[in-house]
Amino acid sequence: MTTVITLNGQRVLITGAGGNIGSGIARRFAAAGAEVIAHYHRSADEAAALAEEIRGTTTQADLTNPAQLQAMVDEVGPVDVLVNNAAVQTVRPLKDTTAEDWREIIDANLNAVFALTQAVVRTMIPTERGSVITIASVEGTNPAEGHAAYATAKAAVLMHTKAAALEYGRFGIRCNAVSPGLIGRPGIEEQWPEGVRRWHAAAPLHRLGTPEDVGNACVFLASPLAEWITGQNLTVDGGVSTHPTW
Repeated sequence: MTTVITLNGQRVLITGAGGNIGSGIARRFAAAGAEVIAHYHRSADEAAALAEEIRGTTTQADLTNPAQLQAMVDEVGPVDVLVNNAAVQTVRPLKDTTAEDWREIIDANLNAVFALTQAVVRTMIPTERGSVITIASVEGTNPAEGHAAYATAKAAVLMHTKAAALEYGRFGIRCNAVSPGLIGRPGIEEQWPEGVRRWHAAAPLHRLGTPEDVGNACVFLASPLAEWITGQNLTVDGGVSTHPTW
């Protein structure tokens, strides 16, 4: 994409940046001129390679650990944009999901978003500006089998986004969500051919999404072009949600 959006001088913290979608988001922000801080939990090598590629920096934390989360925020310092991208997704039938399974998904996908958003917004308030973008999912409104805990967390993230927009708007801080559909990754066609086939058939644009597609949406929401947009969910799914189901 030849971007017309310039984010020169903006500092952006992206969680889970060592992963597939996170790296695509990081690349799009870097292409727009932003300084990217790439968070990782366990994917140190991937995050380091990404940071070298985009001339960014890395930071490490288990976001479900309050002490580590706050230490990271203190280390990074004030940022202009936070992208809550880090997530955990497991596939398990609801009848087989244990309380521990449920807590792990909710902690990583919802509680960490609340805690990090709150901590980062505290550093944004003195500047009276900032943008928080949370990566939700199309499953937040239309769950898939075996993804009950994940879908529940993403649905809650969408409401958290609206609530945060309502309360943080008075400080000049905008909060929005991006809900991706099925995003391509290496090997997905071999691992899940039937699902990829169904997605292609259901998507009016007839392809999987790319990590950069998600990144483009995030860059837009962080940019001055979206300065009067807050509390919204931007669905990036190639049009699949135009169908009752896929």
